[in-house]
Amino acid sequence: MEKLRATSQYQPAVCPFGFSYFAHSEIVNRFLVKEPARLTRILAQVKKPLKDAAAVNSTRWALFQALKATGLPVETGTGGRTKFNRTRLDIPKSHALDAVCVGGMDFAIGWRVPTQVLKCTGRGSYQRTRLDKFGFPRGYLMRTKRVHGFGTGDRVRADVPSGKKTGSYQGRLAVRASGSFNIQTGTEVVQGISHKHCRLAQRADGYGYSQLQSLTKKDAGLGRAGRTTRSTHHVIHKSKKLNEINDVAKNEHR
Repeated sequence: MEKLRATSQYQPAVCPFGFSYFAHSEIVNRFLVKEPARLTRILAQVKKPLKDAAAVNSTRWALFQALKATGLPVETGTGGRTKFNRTRLDIPKSHALDAVCVGGMDFAIGWRVPTQVLKCTGRGSYQRTRLDKFGFPRGYLMRTKRVHGFGTGDRVRADVPSGKKTGSYQGRLAVRASGSFNIQTGTEVVQGISHKHCRLAQRADGYGYSQLQSLTKKDAGLGRAGRTTRSTHHVIHKSKKLNEINDVAKNEHR
């Protein structure tokens, strides 16, 4: 292998662009002759192995073959076609809506719905002592993870009847030793909610659950039908303007 590397500059392999690695390096050397730091960084990436990309591709095709073996209809597509479908139908960019636009499709309906988002949050920290950048203790966590039967990560509903925090709140709970908790809703963090007003909805399981609200017509495209309607209105409005201009020109000519 070492001998092959030593002689590779004299017997170079051919790259997909039609140049040998040696010729390609010569071109880069001439182009970046005044930027040695950048040249060194680029040349270091030339021989970098693509094992990560190979692992992803192998996993992708193994998954495809496993799904195909179930007998269910499976369709794949390129990223370019996904973007083409999304642009053609005026659908905004998001992970969930990209999945809607994969493969061959003529239209999409019912895509303006909330998306369920799952986030791995863990079950707490085994280390109960917080350290500063020098390694000295700067704070301590509670030795127990539950306070009044609640734990950080639980989903709760709190109904506060009076005070500055009057209202109903639902979301992820963060406990305190004092019994005054924080509730993280979908839009804000509400602090200082007493444990007396909290009711358990779901125990913490290591994941956080939230909903990404559907986009409005102002933020998102109106879809294929909406785009056609807008185009029609634009043509009608333009034709009316042209008719008015023609009428004015005829009257002036008379």
